[in-house]
Amino acid sequence: MFRFAAESMLLAYLAVPAVAALYWWAWRRKQRDMARLIDSSLLARLTGTVSHRRRCVKTTLLLVALVLLVTALARPQFGSRVETVRREGRDIMVAIDLSASMAAEDIAPNRLDKAKFAVADLISRLAGDRVGLVAFAGEAFVQSPLTLDYGAANLFLNAMDLDMISVQGTNLGQAVEVALDGFSDTNRRHRVLLVITDGEDHEAAVDEAVERAIAEGIEIFTMGIGSTVGVPIPEVDDSGRPQGFKRDVDGAVVTTSLDEASLRAIATRTGGDYYRASPGGAEVALLAEELSAGEGQEFETEQVTLFDEQYQIFLGLALLLLVAETLIPERRRLHSAWTGRFS
Repeated sequence: MFRFAAESMLLAYLAVPAVAALYWWAWRRKQRDMARLIDSSLLARLTGTVSHRRRCVKTTLLLVALVLLVTALARPQFGSRVETVRREGRDIMVAIDLSASMAAEDIAPNRLDKAKFAVADLISRLAGDRVGLVAFAGEAFVQSPLTLDYGAANLFLNAMDLDMISVQGTNLGQAVEVALDGFSDTNRRHRVLLVITDGEDHEAAVDEAVERAIAEGIEIFTMGIGSTVGVPIPEVDDSGRPQGFKRDVDGAVVTTSLDEASLRAIATRTGGDYYRASPGGAEVALLAEELSAGEGQEFETEQVTLFDEQYQIFLGLALLLLVAETLIPERRRLHSAWTGRFS
């Protein structure tokens, strides 16, 4: 089977007649200018050794070389083989905290935006892994099911904000349960849950969910966002303008701090690791490296027909013609016989 892998490049064939017309126009103009500026007898002596046939041959070689170059750019392919392609990777669910405390600005620009940047960075480092998203605050839901479409996952990620969940609080237990449910149709050896939060669990129902993860062989990795020192939570109005800080019923400013101990304990119990979010984001590279170190699960197998590239043949012929064109002189040699010194 013969085909062109880049058929759009075939439009460049239109340049061949254009180049031929340009050569003809330049030759006619040169002839006209010489006839106007040089005496006809002198012109005949100057151009007497010029071979018009050789000029035609040189021009033809250039045009044929151009045709071959365009053909090479179109990537001609003939000869094929069938190969089995297997896609392998892990299933990775990412649970992102959308509670009010994620508006704290102890890490720029704020905790939630930093979390989203980290997830986007992680997705960009994945290759063959399915990724899904879970949003949680006082309750949790699947924002994006497991998918290999990283573009779609990023769209769902960008849509996540603090107003998505009306029930406030931080229910880590339900977040883990919902994420585990998202693994229902996958191989138990290749599943990972990443929880990104400031660690303040106001529902205290995470132990049962962690036990379920251990029983199902799912590793939980945690990433802490924010400072271990209490910081206030900004409040904004409907137009996004700052309105001071969140206060409790007594009028005192509410503060939030990162609970690293709880997050580290969850990760350790399930065989995962704990990471602390940093301004530079170096922890994401370490996390991605750790996730890719294990054996992946085979997601799909398909038969793919691969065609052999043959552009080298046409490129090589074009180069040979260009070299030949440079070696052919335009003028022919004149052989005059010796008639004597005083003839």
